[in-house]
Amino acid sequence: MEERLASGSRFGVRQVKEWGEVLTDFETRNRYEILADDGTPIGLAAEEGGGIGRFLMRSFLRAARPTTLHLLDSEGRQLGRGDKKFRLYFYAMEVEWGGKKIGAIERRFSLLHRKFTVSDSYGREVVTIHSPLLKIWTFELRRDDRKIGAIRKQWGGMLKEAFTQADTFGVEFEDPGLDPELKQLLLVATFLIDFTCFEKGG
Repeated sequence: MEERLASGSRFGVRQVKEWGEVLTDFETRNRYEILADDGTPIGLAAEEGGGIGRFLMRSFLRAARPTTLHLLDSEGRQLGRGDKKFRLYFYAMEVEWGGKKIGAIERRFSLLHRKFTVSDSYGREVVTIHSPLLKIWTFELRRDDRKIGAIRKQWGGMLKEAFTQADTFGVEFEDPGLDPELKQLLLVATFLIDFTCFEKGG
């Protein structure tokens, strides 16, 4: 996955919903497939599960819950992780890749649109993410006031969406040669956006 991420310009993130969640409306552990531009699965992401405590936090704290997200390649080897602490709002996720911290994503206050910032390992803001007022399914990626890509929530048709409740996102970079660490951060930002903007209670 790392090679495809480093050289590619478009990726898909498709949530895998469990039947129990569809039928009972309780939040279960989030799992995602990471797809190359041609639809080939290149990796997985899974929210850490285990124990009644985590189940209750997912069910009742919803987007405010603390959680750890593990990113794996197609053979199940862990590549990175995102750690989200408990917050009632302005949710944030710290990102590690290859065993070292590479940065963080944080939701920011905004009246007219949803806004996130991406910081590098030194805490410097490197990218802003925001959804334009009339395009709530699109999140523009901007660096130095220049658009460098977008994260878009895709709809699989109203009937399918209503039944599965699964979220699918497209991640696009206008420059395929963008720094690999920044691509890794923006990939993880997609999961924080899903947690905080599209889960119930987000």
